[in-house]
Order: sequence, then structure tokens, then C-alpha cells
Amino acid sequence: MKLCTVSELKGGEVLAKAIMTSEFRILLSEETVLRPEYIQKIEELGITEVYVKEDDQVHTQEVVLLKSDVENFFRDRVKSILEKHTYSHNDELMELSQTADNIIMNILQEEEVVEKIFDIKERSSDIYEHSISICSLGTLTALKLKLPKEKVHDIGVGCLLHDLGLRYLTIEYTDQDVSTLSKIEFAEYMKHPVYGYSAVKNENWISDTSKNIILYHHERMDGSGYPLKAKDIPFEAQIVNICDTFDEMICGIGCKRLKVYEAVEYLKTFKGIKYNSEIVDVFLEFTAVYPAGSQVLLSDHSIGKVIRQNKEFPDRPVVQLIKDKNGKSVNNEDIVDLIKVNNIFIEKVLA
Repeated sequence: MKLCTVSELKGGEVLAKAIMTSEFRILLSEETVLRPEYIQKIEELGITEVYVKEDDQVHTQEVVLLKSDVENFFRDRVKSILEKHTYSHNDELMELSQTADNIIMNILQEEEVVEKIFDIKERSSDIYEHSISICSLGTLTALKLKLPKEKVHDIGVGCLLHDLGLRYLTIEYTDQDVSTLSKIEFAEYMKHPVYGYSAVKNENWISDTSKNIILYHHERMDGSGYPLKAKDIPFEAQIVNICDTFDEMICGIGCKRLKVYEAVEYLKTFKGIKYNSEIVDVFLEFTAVYPAGSQVLLSDHSIGKVIRQNKEFPDRPVVQLIKDKNGKSVNNEDIVDLIKVNNIFIEKVLA
């Protein structure tokens, strides 16, 4: 490891020692991959030096849909708009239509965006970040499905407003598995799509497609969803269903947080049953099963870190070995490309 000034950090470095506050609370733990927003926060706290691992600074090649500063900007904008909103006072919500277009434009600026595999990682259960995330996921899914641009826009708007109805609930639902709510509380929670839809159903600035996304985003093809238990679900709403389900799982909204590969397996298990098979297949084409930075156990008992993805093979990334099958540390130049080595597989994610 080496001591590095915070001003030298470029992102992607791995902490060799935890960063602690003056009250001796851990701010960032050892092995954390330093993202740009983390570095900014460290600087704001007046921390000038950190210990990083010498070997890991340039290996991980993370591909994201929205850069962190752009994502944070949109998150803060959506939060500001929604927190000011009260039932049936919708003037401020109109701005989200332009916000959706701005997010779509930012995604389209990425070269060959439709052809890439993206590293989508587990994170905290921030409801506004969740809206931005599924807007990004829904946009890319719609683009890969070659939907008309007006439908891509409608999906973006619907994603940003899909959980509007949560603002009208009087029960506490945050940071818990909604299945643990009482019957009365859960029945109230299941009404939030209706509340959101009712708030905008008479508005002319939002399309019927976006309104239906708000109403149908928790419905399932087998009728197991809510609040309507509908089986005939608009196609655009089916796109958002899948993006919403996946993102809720990996950030723990209304459920226990899962690893990305577990959420992927869930969608595979229920495609054609709860979720549209065509949409699931398109969604999984650009979703890395093992995001860059994941520490994984390989089938030969060696341990490695995912450093980049292989185009067209979301479940066969390139892995930098950390320990060999005997548990001994190895040279950081030992790389395993899983599309070139057919007899080695990822057994499980360790971190």
C-alpha cells in the first residue's frame, strides 16, 4: 500500500486502510473502490491523505449508464420537485417531463450505448436515486427494443413518476420488507399506484402511456401483482415492471437487498411467467451479472476481482486473480478471461 494525497486520486483506487472520522467512526471501509463522489466527500470533510493499494489503481474498467455527477444532479432535481409536490398540485411535476428528456439525451451521448454491457451495482435504498436508475434502465431497454422516440420519452416520464403515490401514504414503509407490514398497512401500501395515477389522470401534459406506467408498474403477467391483479399490461409498463423489480432488489426497496447475480437469476426464473420474455432477454443483454469490482470465487477455488466485461457475454467477465486455488496471493498481472477459458466458472460473489 501507499499513502496518497486526496488531490491525486482519479477514481478506481482501492482503499488499503479504512477512512475514519474524528469521532473514530468508519467513513469508508478497507477494500472500498473510490468513486468520484466518494473522493469529493472526502475532500469536503478535510481529509487530505489516504492509504490505497498500489496494485489496483488502473485495472477495473467500470461502465456506467450515467456518470456519478450527472446522476447526482438529476437525483437532486427530482427530489426537489417531488418533495414540493402535494396532491393534485401538479404544476411543478411538469418539469419532470423535461428532466426525463435530459436523462435520455445524456444516455444517448454515450458512444455505442446500445451495444455495451453496463456495471449496475447494489446500493442504498434512496427512492429518488431509484427513480433515476429505472429511468436510465427503462430508456436503454426501450432503445434496444427500437421503440419510437415518443414512447422512450413516455417511459422516462413514467419512471420518474412511478412511485408518486408513495407520497400520499400515511404508513411507515421505508427501510423494511413490506411483507412484514400488518395486513392493514400492506393493503394501504398496495394502493400507492392508484394514488399516483389518480393525481395525474386528468393532466394533459402527461401521456396515457406514462399514466399507465404509474398505475401498472407493480402488476404481473400471471395476475400476481397489485393493485388490480391485471394480466393484460401495456407493453411500456411491462418494461418498467422489469426495471423496477430489478432495481428494488439490488437496493433493498421493500425487500431484502440482493446481489446483482441473484436479481438476474430471479428475472430468468420468472420470465414468461411474471415478466415478458422478450423484454427480460433484452434487459439482461446489457446487464453485467458480475459488476466490475466484484470479488468472486472461481470454480478452481481461486479468488479474483472482476475488472471488465466481455461484450455479448454478461456472465463471462475478465477477472484479475487475487489468490490462487491454494489460497496464496498471486501477481496482479494474473488475468483470467472467462470467454477464453471454458473450464472455469464463477461459483459465487464474495464481496
